[in-house]
Amino acid sequence: MKTFLNRMTFKTYSLAALIALTLGCGYGSKNNPPVAGTMPAISELSPNSATAGGAAFMLTVNGSNFASTAVVNWNGTAQTANTAYVSGNQLTVAVPASAIETAGTVQVTVTNPGTSGGVYGGGTLAETSQPMNFTIN
Repeated sequence: MKTFLNRMTFKTYSLAALIALTLGCGYGSKNNPPVAGTMPAISELSPNSATAGGAAFMLTVNGSNFASTAVVNWNGTAQTANTAYVSGNQLTVAVPASAIETAGTVQVTVTNPGTSGGVYGGGTLAETSQPMNFTIN
């Protein structure tokens, strides 16, 4: 009977240690919600206008807090393949002639993509700048 009790005590302690280890490693915790990332800001577009029906051109976006993975958005459409990171204060984007065929105003923004949070969550949310208007005359 004493051997049986010793085995039960050992199993009980082993189970308690395993549970404590599992909870201590965060297995039972909920994912942490993402937090805000760095907000980019646009201060200038160069050029700030183009002629309707004109040729393709390179748009320079000056500002601050641009991540190396930042993307320029042209009227809400991410220009992922056309955006080039120059520095934390400057991006360039190739604007095709088809994007300036018609006169009007285009909103240009910059988005710093979010990061995933991994196993325990807690990444950052994507942040998009306030828009700056580009004029097509």
